[in-house]
Amino acid sequence: MGRLEGKVAIVTGAARGTGAEAARLFVEEGAQVCIADILDERGEAHAAELGAGAFFQHLDVRREEDWAALLEAVHARFGPVDVLVNNAAILDVRPIAELDPETVRNLLDVNLVGPMIGTRAVMADMAARGAGSIVNLGSIDAMEGMGWVAPYSASKWGLRGFTKSAALELGQKGIRVNLVCPAGGSAELSEGFRKNLMERIEAGEKLSLKGIDHAVMGGRHAKPRDIANVILFLASDDAGFCNGAEYMVDGGHTAGHIWFATE
Repeated sequence: MGRLEGKVAIVTGAARGTGAEAARLFVEEGAQVCIADILDERGEAHAAELGAGAFFQHLDVRREEDWAALLEAVHARFGPVDVLVNNAAILDVRPIAELDPETVRNLLDVNLVGPMIGTRAVMADMAARGAGSIVNLGSIDAMEGMGWVAPYSASKWGLRGFTKSAALELGQKGIRVNLVCPAGGSAELSEGFRKNLMERIEAGEKLSLKGIDHAVMGGRHAKPRDIANVILFLASDDAGFCNGAEYMVDGGHTAGHIWFATE
């Protein structure tokens, strides 16, 4: 019997990357999963691959009407929601001097406001049962700063604060809210970050990538399944007394930056 047997879950940004892997693992563990994303073709294909335990629903996390339609579809297909994974996010890479307010607002709307709307959308289902799990996807950038991603980092620090406030408020209703903080958790975001930097270097800009590959675990970086396993734990009843906490999946990145190698 799977750890999510009989549970109904929504995973946002689940058409690719960490979200897709979390959806796959959830189905393997017995959950019925709504794959929610703006990438319709990829989302439909992933749902078809996962079989009867999953279906795709278009979702722009910024739009309350999309959340209402999604919830209606989930209720019709599977029933009340037990688990919400707020994974959808966007990344913009540029120095502060090049930021424009509209770009910043859009990033905050997706990365921070979206999870708030989603939490509000599902909490009635969970409160009615006296149980539920909301897993927010943060980042190492929710724990420390990084150059050229100031709005992204700000959004993840905000999500960290929202997680703790929601845990206190919703915990009284039996709803757990936790934060997973990966290093390079989304392959798409990580690759996009590197691609943007390389394009600027190739255009003649003097940049150094020193420190970008800070990896403690023998140089290995996080894989989608590494993060999905922690999301699964927090979604399951195994984490029944975990609430308002931050779970680092970074191979020791935030443990420190100085160590001595030995042969």
